[in-house]
Amino acid sequence: MPDLASSRPAAVRLFALCFTMLFVELALIRWLGSNVVFVSYFSNLVLLGSFLGIGIGFLRAGRPGVRPWAPFAPIGLALLMIFVTVLPVRVNAEQDGLIFFGGSKNAMLTGAPIWVTLPLIFIMVAFVLATIGESVARVFGAMPPLRAYRLDVLGSLAGIGAFTLLSFLGAPPIVWGLVVAALFLWLIVVPSLDRSTRNGLLLVGVQAASLVVMLGVLLHATVQPDTSWSPYYQVERHTADDDTIHVFVNGLPHQAIQSIEQRQDAEPFYFEPHKVRAPGPLDDVLVVGAGNGTDVAIALANDARHVDAVEIDPVLLGLGKRLHPDRPYQDDRVDAHVNDGRAFLQQSDRRYDLIVFALPDSLTLVSGQSSLRLESYLFTKEAMATARRHLTPDGTFAMYNYYRSDWLVDRLAGTLDETFGHAPCVQRQGGSLAVMTATRVEGADRCPSGDRWNRPSSTPAPATDDHPFLYLRNPSIPTIYLTTLGMILLVSLVSIQRVSGGIGSVARYGDLFLMGVAFLLLETKNVVQFALLFGTTWLVNALVFAAILVAVLAAIEVADRWRPSRSWVLPVALFATLTVAYLVDSSWLLGLEYWPRFAVAALVAFAPIFVANLIFADRFRDTASSTTAFGANLLGAMVGGVLEYGALLVGYRALLIAVAVLYLAAFLARRRIDGRHAPVSSPDIELIDPPRTVRDPDPDPVGT
Repeated sequence: MPDLASSRPAAVRLFALCFTMLFVELALIRWLGSNVVFVSYFSNLVLLGSFLGIGIGFLRAGRPGVRPWAPFAPIGLALLMIFVTVLPVRVNAEQDGLIFFGGSKNAMLTGAPIWVTLPLIFIMVAFVLATIGESVARVFGAMPPLRAYRLDVLGSLAGIGAFTLLSFLGAPPIVWGLVVAALFLWLIVVPSLDRSTRNGLLLVGVQAASLVVMLGVLLHATVQPDTSWSPYYQVERHTADDDTIHVFVNGLPHQAIQSIEQRQDAEPFYFEPHKVRAPGPLDDVLVVGAGNGTDVAIALANDARHVDAVEIDPVLLGLGKRLHPDRPYQDDRVDAHVNDGRAFLQQSDRRYDLIVFALPDSLTLVSGQSSLRLESYLFTKEAMATARRHLTPDGTFAMYNYYRSDWLVDRLAGTLDETFGHAPCVQRQGGSLAVMTATRVEGADRCPSGDRWNRPSSTPAPATDDHPFLYLRNPSIPTIYLTTLGMILLVSLVSIQRVSGGIGSVARYGDLFLMGVAFLLLETKNVVQFALLFGTTWLVNALVFAAILVAVLAAIEVADRWRPSRSWVLPVALFATLTVAYLVDSSWLLGLEYWPRFAVAALVAFAPIFVANLIFADRFRDTASSTTAFGANLLGAMVGGVLEYGALLVGYRALLIAVAVLYLAAFLARRRIDGRHAPVSSPDIELIDPPRTVRDPDPDPVGT
């Protein structure tokens, strides 16, 4: 077969392959979440599968004599999409103390059982990314390590930027598919045309057919009637006989668009906050989770003079603007905001007579790299205190939802009790439904007799900004997570042992493996920190990941031009920046104005990332086999993604302690490796990094 590393200018090819790798990963997270609802809550599964696959691809590329997997990338992707399309999965509403919204408590699963679907998705995602990762590694290993690392980061940045732009434009799946198909044709299929054998031509035919199948699946999803794609969901709508428009997201019922007259008959709980609040003028109202506009229309019907309607999903807000029969968003008294509710409260100085949190359950995670949901920071103790500060002296706070579990109602009522200093009014309707209201002044509401909340002895503690897991009853890792993570680790160990040269190939770079574990935890901490400080929107999340890569790129540029004369300088700087990050409390940052908050948060968050990558780059440029070393680092990142679930036990701030311990272990491991004084040209190293590797003829500016 042709040398793929030389079939295009190496730098261009590496950049394009890294772009492809990130783009495919992000597209899979979106696509799988829309078809396998379970993945909407566990999109970390896709991230971990991606890290495993890319790591295996790098390890395989460093082994002589193995058959390349790169040509099978289109085939693997098509098989994954066929499996998910034929057997889409819907998930139970509740399991093991961890609540899922969007279906009845006894909802049945469709498709294959979870214990079949999850392992298969994980393995297939890992295989697809391994094929692309191996292609990256074969070019990566032919360059000086830092130059290759720089191009890897630049390509990844471009991939994130491209997918973010498509999300901003509301591009449907067929557009993602066309981008991937074009890249696969250029980078994988066309180089395979150089084969003149019958088997080679057959492979090219199967590759082309696979791309056609992939595009056919995505085109079918795109042309479905009354279907659109937001940055978070696949949004579908169906009109019933009574003209009610039912809105589904990722296959689950989410909202209904009706006139307020229809709501009054079918779901009167929407009107309870206005009945419970004390009589008086309704000058300003805030609706968080405004959706299609029903709560906004009810506020207007109660003579509200001004309404701020906050909705995080632009497509759901757009449906309300176009289709709601009462046309609330066309009223001059309404200002609509596409934003995260907590972020809006932090950025606003307005006080409200009524604040309503209206059914804000998101059905999705913030990203593929955290256990946060979009509404996680909306129901913490600190968030309730923020809402209270935005009430007028006689203002009322209200929230309602189908909570499904009594302990969850008690947790939220207890949070209001602690925040407002007196028991809230809790009206239960229809079993799982509850409407909760609280006022700044005790007794200022019109709570029906018998609906004042009494604290049970077993009330769970409030969720906090450091432990924002509202739907987790006690700090623990639920069985469903433990089972999934155990499966991931088992599959990973078997895969590394069987297809990538064994654990020994990773052990040679144990320090880089530990750095990968630590860096993933550090990255996760920063993702959730910025979600708290600036909102859990998709755009904030994308910008944070891009900023992290920019910090990594800056570290590469510095490392390429400077090397500390004393080995202890960078470790001391790292532990100093980690200490500062641990000591700076989020509540203090939230008290700052927006731009000072951004400046301080960026400095605190990205300083340890910058220093950590200076350390990594300084170590990485001296590696005998850049592909094996980078693969070990990626596999460490996968393990870090597993350990990230430890935040369910100890909270996110404690992750910084784990990061410090892991970097200390990495430094100790490096000392042991250096103490062996193994020559670079030893036979075992040559087996990992064969003589085919070509180095840049230009002299290294730092003399490596």
